[in-house]
Amino acid sequence: MKLNMLAFAVMLLPFIAISQKAIEPGNKDINTKYIKPGKYLYTVYYVKGQEWKNMGALTYDITLANNQLTLNNTFTPKDNGQPTPRISTADALTLKAISYSDETKNAKLNLNFGGTITGNYYSKKTKKDKKLKLNPKEDFFDFNWTDHLIGTLPLDVGYKARFPQFYYNDGSDVLVEYYTIKEVKSFVYNSPRTGKHETWLVSVLEESTKGVYNYIIDKKDRRLWQREMSMANGMWEITVNEELDYQPIKNKFDKEAVARQISGGNSVIIGTAYARSDSGKKLGGLVNTAKKQFAPKGTEITLFPSSAYYEEWVEVNKKIRKQKKMPEVPLDSDFGYSIKKSKVYDDQGHFEFADLMPGTYIVMVSFDFSNSYNYSYVSGYTNYYNYYGYQGSTTNYGTARQNYTDKANIEKRVSIDKDGEKKEINLKEI
Repeated sequence: MKLNMLAFAVMLLPFIAISQKAIEPGNKDINTKYIKPGKYLYTVYYVKGQEWKNMGALTYDITLANNQLTLNNTFTPKDNGQPTPRISTADALTLKAISYSDETKNAKLNLNFGGTITGNYYSKKTKKDKKLKLNPKEDFFDFNWTDHLIGTLPLDVGYKARFPQFYYNDGSDVLVEYYTIKEVKSFVYNSPRTGKHETWLVSVLEESTKGVYNYIIDKKDRRLWQREMSMANGMWEITVNEELDYQPIKNKFDKEAVARQISGGNSVIIGTAYARSDSGKKLGGLVNTAKKQFAPKGTEITLFPSSAYYEEWVEVNKKIRKQKKMPEVPLDSDFGYSIKKSKVYDDQGHFEFADLMPGTYIVMVSFDFSNSYNYSYVSGYTNYYNYYGYQGSTTNYGTARQNYTDKANIEKRVSIDKDGEKKEINLKEI
């Protein structure tokens, strides 16, 4: 019975494929306004059961110029291996392929699309060039655009379609393969950063291999949140959107202004960095005996201007830590422009900063230090006897010194009121 059902299913496959809506470049279902220029970052995982293995980063960099969309699709392995770039250009309205190039570990490929596809394939193994002249019988989309093509379609519950995809594989005569959108249904995607989103869950079948793809696409802006691809032996490749545009900080970071503030003035901050005795560990009720533990010579001191952006960043992350629902917000990628470094230049923890403009600054230092404390211990007992026998005892105490390593983490706000001011501070852990 099972064999008969399988045979029946195989017989039905051509009919099912024909009954699907055919999507080709220029089809009215395609709305390329959903393909927004910009840079998008994804993390690629191999997943089997409950085990998620981070394989690397995938970036989609999309640009629009001269009525053409260009997609730079680059995968960078987690072990800092060689990135694999794929660059594809298509018509901005129809998504008809214009050109494609890539470079992998074993080969380089360049293609120009037209009535006849021309190009060059270079094998790094054989060191030989192959001139290409290809003539597919049907229209197609370049495979590099598939993840974005699906988001341009009028997705809705029950929507189904079939589309052709071009992929060049040296040694294979198959140039175009078909994919079927089998099912579209509503789904709620939970982002660790921005919470719940109403999405479409789109299931796609690769007809030749029976491979399954699941796309999670936002209902509002068609953002691709996640892509799942079936692999052998129960393994899945899952690609997760890292939300590069996620930035809940409303105040903007002005890198030019902060760069001027730490280099365009005449004010100076000089100081001493040290840990105090009462900042150490309390062991046995006693504290360390050294009055000061200076930051070692060469210790790095960090300074940067406080700003509306930074103050908001601190408050937002404080709330996130309290709620324990999502990762903290990273600093703006340009925040390094606001940072100035100095080093302790002697054995008394001294450091200095020059060329500062008026404003409020954050000065920070972290260093390890060795310390010690005195403690007493019971060394024994003295017993007393007389003619009548045991009369009592006294406890004997000894004293000792114990060494330990501690860590100082110090942060201080410093205000400079006028240009040319010299401010002296103590960075001390109290």
